[in-house]
Amino acid sequence: MTDMTEDEIRAEVREWLLENWDPDRGLVEWRNMLIDSGWGVPHWPEEWHGRGLPVGMTPVVEEEFDRLGAVGVAKMGIRTLAAATILEHGTDLHKQRFLRSILTGEETWCQLFSEPGSGSDLAGAVTRADFRDGKWVINGQKVWNTSAHHADFGLLLARTDWDAVKHQGLSYFLLDMRQPGVQVHQLRQMNGHASFNQVFFTDAVVEPEYRIGGLGEGWKVATTTLMHERRGADGVRRYATGSDRAGRIYEEERAEVATVMAPYIWYPQRTGRADLLIERAKAAGRWDDRAVRQEVAKALTLARTAEWTARRAREAQQLGLPQGPEGSIGKLAASIVARACAKAHTMIAGPDAMLTGEDDGTGGVVAEILVSTPAISIAGGTDEIQRNIISERILSMPKEARHDTDRPFRDVPRNQVG
Repeated sequence: MTDMTEDEIRAEVREWLLENWDPDRGLVEWRNMLIDSGWGVPHWPEEWHGRGLPVGMTPVVEEEFDRLGAVGVAKMGIRTLAAATILEHGTDLHKQRFLRSILTGEETWCQLFSEPGSGSDLAGAVTRADFRDGKWVINGQKVWNTSAHHADFGLLLARTDWDAVKHQGLSYFLLDMRQPGVQVHQLRQMNGHASFNQVFFTDAVVEPEYRIGGLGEGWKVATTTLMHERRGADGVRRYATGSDRAGRIYEEERAEVATVMAPYIWYPQRTGRADLLIERAKAAGRWDDRAVRQEVAKALTLARTAEWTARRAREAQQLGLPQGPEGSIGKLAASIVARACAKAHTMIAGPDAMLTGEDDGTGGVVAEILVSTPAISIAGGTDEIQRNIISERILSMPKEARHDTDRPFRDVPRNQVG
């Protein structure tokens, strides 16, 4: 399939859609047909539901879907990180068990990385996984876990060796979130949403075959997950919305979006909403203010250059190049853009930026932007972490001095006793 031209691909997917697309099918039925055809994820290997096409041909396929209004496979949320991680590091058992249900949307996922006592120091995780009676037994706590309250499975990083150095004592697991040993509590955010959760494990169990990667290779696997997450944080993405078209499949898709994507409905606001700046400045009568125009121009310039940088990273992805530290550049740029936009929105709105609901002419959007933008500098790795990655892996600068990587982890001072 890899030697097909763009025109040949376009013609073949168009013919397949014309023969098979029916908006009155069930959503899962349709997605199973897509998976069997390979057109749902055409860049995946043929043996794992794809067609082995170059990543750069995926937009060609998506254009034909959009032309007809055809629904694609489930791609949004943590499930995309799960699929990418399983494809790269999983066994055949993992791929057989999980990839299809990820693509149909029948099973949802969450990411179980961050902990209360380690903050941005992901490698300092102290949630423990002990091998007892032929199974991994999990005890500990995770936090800031998007969608954990409705997830079926979690991507779990846990410590399996306390005598190894920090980064080498971690392992990566695929954990059943529906078992009795897992308790999930939603956290209310200052923007009024409750996307995040804290998760407690009390003798939760993972079967040995659901460890992904080798024993002690959790950091390596987690790095893959994080690189995909950071590449998705660059701002050049579409947030899933249900179509208003008629038909059973659209109705079921709208229901899916309303449930699965609910935790993400404020994500556009955390980017700073550069797209609203000119509109809001004119509506508020501030467009003639030179200082306001200067801040708007600055924010829009940053947003556009960040978009170009992100698109270069996407081009590399489409050429089939592996995930690399360039995702950290996009992640850091997104934070800088969000802060610039928040400053401009504040200048435009003035004291009215504190109004919400019916008192605010924007329906509370500006206030939500201002309380949501700090999140983009934290989620997926703080700005400080991204700067370290850029300086060390891209600019080849000396690493910062560390005093916790040359001794067994049990001897490393930390905020929380393991």
